[in-house]
Amino acid sequence: MSIDAGEVSGKWAELSEEDQLRYRGKLSGLWGHEGDEAAYDSLTRDKQEALALISGRLIKLDLWHSVGRIVNLYGRGGVGLYFDATNDLEAELSGRRKFTRAFARHRDNTGGFLEKGRKRASLHFLYIDPEKGEREWHVHLDLYGPHGSILSTGQHLYYERWQKFRPDWKLMKPWCQPEFDSD
Repeated sequence: MSIDAGEVSGKWAELSEEDQLRYRGKLSGLWGHEGDEAAYDSLTRDKQEALALISGRLIKLDLWHSVGRIVNLYGRGGVGLYFDATNDLEAELSGRRKFTRAFARHRDNTGGFLEKGRKRASLHFLYIDPEKGEREWHVHLDLYGPHGSILSTGQHLYYERWQKFRPDWKLMKPWCQPEFDSD
């Protein structure tokens, strides 16, 4: 029997100790579930896969430590998550040559950052400054990197901006493999 993207997939107990440690303290409270294990076990496969893809990319860039409590995540209609930052993420991203503010902000956001030099599966951070409370952060994977090459910029504009194409985790997964980390 194949698992559909809407079905519950793996269980917390089946995760490696490394993955349990990776997610510890970040999932509790997600959709009203108390504890990381209960929250993870409630996730459908698309969300579990999205969590693995995003966390893997952030770990490679030494940014996973900036992700606190995860508020929402999705793996269909895009791959990304909403989270509370544990540090001044704006300052951290501003100080990294691999990220830029150029063309990163969306109309309905306060600001953002795009990963530079990556043609596929590039990270796109967005944030909103609410009138009261903490800054709200979001990170997702863009299939075509807006700052990867002239071709990937054009592809990003055509598919993701104008056509509103939002790839799911199945399409993004191959582009998150180690062989694409240097593109």
